[in-house]
Amino acid sequence: MASYDLIPRMIPYMDRHLVFPLLEFLSLNKIYPNHDLLKAKYELLAKTNMVDFISELYKQIHDTDEVPSEFASKRQEVLQTLENLQTEAQKVLDIIENPEVIAALRQDKLQNLHFLKEKYGLTDEMVNTLYQFGQFQYNCGNYGGASDMLYHFRVLSTDHELNLSALWGKLASDILDLNWDAALEEVQKLRETIDSKSFASPLHQLQQRTWFIHWSIFVFFNHPKGRDSIIDVFFNPSYINTIQTSCPWILRYLTTAVVTNKRRKNILKDLIKIIQQESYEYRDPITEFIESLYVKFDFEGAQHKLKECEEVLSNDFFLVATKMEFIENARYLISETYCRIHLKIDIGGLSQTLNLGQEEGEKWIVNLIRDTRVDAKIDFKENTVIMNQNHTSIYQQVIERTKGLSFRSQVLSSAIEKCEALQSSNAIDSIVE
Repeated sequence: MASYDLIPRMIPYMDRHLVFPLLEFLSLNKIYPNHDLLKAKYELLAKTNMVDFISELYKQIHDTDEVPSEFASKRQEVLQTLENLQTEAQKVLDIIENPEVIAALRQDKLQNLHFLKEKYGLTDEMVNTLYQFGQFQYNCGNYGGASDMLYHFRVLSTDHELNLSALWGKLASDILDLNWDAALEEVQKLRETIDSKSFASPLHQLQQRTWFIHWSIFVFFNHPKGRDSIIDVFFNPSYINTIQTSCPWILRYLTTAVVTNKRRKNILKDLIKIIQQESYEYRDPITEFIESLYVKFDFEGAQHKLKECEEVLSNDFFLVATKMEFIENARYLISETYCRIHLKIDIGGLSQTLNLGQEEGEKWIVNLIRDTRVDAKIDFKENTVIMNQNHTSIYQQVIERTKGLSFRSQVLSSAIEKCEALQSSNAIDSIVE
C-alpha cells in the first residue's frame, strides 16, 4: 500500500521530531525496506541533540559496535550546554515561582514584566533564556521539560515572533509527550493566533495554515473530542481553501472524521461537493468510497472501495485506530442509501454489498431497522426487506404548491403596489414644483 502512503507528502510540513513516530510506524508495518527507513531516521535526527539515539542508529545501519569519535565530543558538548542553560533558566524560575511574586502578578503582561524588572532585576535576556532552554531540551528529546519552559517563556515574553515560535514548540512538545488535553488547547491558541495575526503576505498566512493543518491531525485523531474539532476547523472557509490550494490529501482525514462521526452527518453534503471538486487533484479509496456511494450510486463500486479502505486505514499512522469504526459506519451509510432507492431488498444481495456473510448480514440488517427505526418489514420466507414508502398524495402536493404560489403572488402584488404608489408620489411632487 505504499502507493497510498501520504507520509512523503506530509513530511515537508512537519518538524523533524514529529516525523520520527511516522517513520517508526512505517517500520512496524514494513511498508518500505527496513534499511532504507533506518537511514531515513538517521538523516532525520542527525541535526538534533539526541546523540545517544543517533549512535544506536549508526550502529544498526553499519552493523558495528563502534561509532565515530565526534559522537562522544558532541555528547559532551550537549551535556555542557544543557547544564549551562539549566543554571541560567533556574535564576528566572526562582523568581517567578516565588509565592510572593505569584501573589503580586496580574493579568497585564507588560505590568508584570515591569514589576519583575524593577523589584527582582529580571531582564529580557533572562526571559529569553527560558526560550533557549526549552528549545534545547526539545532538541534533546525531553519534550515534557521543553513544554514547561516554553510555557513560562510565553507568560513573560512580549516578543511576538518568539511567542509564535514558542507556541509551535509547545504544541509539538505536548504532541510528542502524548499530553492530548494540553495539545488541544495549544491547537486552539495557535489557530486563533494564525487567523488574527497580520502576516507580511497572504502566502505567508497560507503556509502557516498548511503547517497548522498537518500538525493538528496528531491531536484531532487522538483526543476524544478531536473528530468534532477537525470538522469545525477544517470546514471553515479559510481552511477548506487552504486544503484545496496546498494539501488536498488532507481530504482523507476529513472524510474519515465525517464518516466516523454519526452526530455530524449534516456536513456530508458539503464533503461530497468538495470531494467532487478535488477529484481531479486527489483521490484515494476513502474519498472514492464517498464518490461511488453518493455521486455515482454505484453500490458494487462502493463495496470494492470499502475493501480497499480497510487496507488504507490499516497502513495510515493517524487512522489505524479508526478502522473498525469507519467500516461499521460506512456499512450504515451504504445500507441507508440502498434502502432509500429500493422498494424491495434482497438480504443476501445487501449482505454481499456490505462484505458480510449471510447470517451476519441478516443480523446487521435487523439491527439497522431496529436502531434507525426505518419504516420497513422483513419477509423471512423470501429473505427480503420491504420498504414502506410514505408518498404524499397528488392532491396534497397540489395544495402545497398552490399555497406557495399564492404566497409568492401576494408578495409580488405588494411590491407592485408600493412601486405604483412611489411613482404617483413622484408625479405629484413634480406637478407641485
